[in-house]
Amino acid sequence: MNSANKLNEQQASLAFSRQAIHFDELYEKNTIIRYKRDRVRRHILDFLPDHASILELNSGTGEDAIWLARQGHHVHATDIAPGMQEKLKQKVIAAALEGQVTSELRSFTELDQLNNKGPYDHIFSNFAGLNCTNEMEKVVSSFPSLLKENGLVTLVLLPKFCLWESSLLLRGRFKSATRRMFAKNGRTARVEGEYFKCWYYNPSDIIAFSKKEFEVLRIEGLCTFVPPSYIEGFAEKHPGLYRRLVGLEEKWKTAWPWRAIGDYYIVTLRRK
Repeated sequence: MNSANKLNEQQASLAFSRQAIHFDELYEKNTIIRYKRDRVRRHILDFLPDHASILELNSGTGEDAIWLARQGHHVHATDIAPGMQEKLKQKVIAAALEGQVTSELRSFTELDQLNNKGPYDHIFSNFAGLNCTNEMEKVVSSFPSLLKENGLVTLVLLPKFCLWESSLLLRGRFKSATRRMFAKNGRTARVEGEYFKCWYYNPSDIIAFSKKEFEVLRIEGLCTFVPPSYIEGFAEKHPGLYRRLVGLEEKWKTAWPWRAIGDYYIVTLRRK
């Protein structure tokens, strides 16, 4: 990893470590974040074998790791943010899941240095953690050596175009509406007073990076019809419309172009 990428990861790590204290509280109160998490979990359950071994990248405070462990799986939860890892360890102990959730402070760009190299049944990364690197091809290329034969990968990523964000043009918010479109060299994000860059990847990019070793099983749009979670209170202010949008997304989530123009998309790959 070059020095600029290392610095960016360190800045992101500091930002999310500072947020760890109140991260779960913020997420629990947001209806659309709960919807997003449920969608991702339903997606991954369609593919997980019983008692799977899972490598989680950007595990955060461990919400998904603990949920997966309660489904009977073993999770090795990795993150580069010390604050997030500390919170995860506390929650694992409180849930008495030490035998099913292990953890490691590790960057996803340095998976060759993992203490626990598997092999795993599934590699999982939720809510755009991998968008914090411009080395996605390097990250994807490290997956095969960590997976069993026919092992799976599920990633939740931010694409280069979001239908909801583009609609901000109608409100004169040009910078916000176009921030993904003009982000070839990364776009600066700010969390807890720390600035770091993120990059955007379309499903076609992931397919291109992985086609030699993987086949695509499914791509789903996430928050294509349902608005992004940063539109505060939408579900509560417009409950009828929200339910209709959820229904539309359920119907069209795997259809083109809707699967590629949401706030996120979910892609699952299988090792050849």
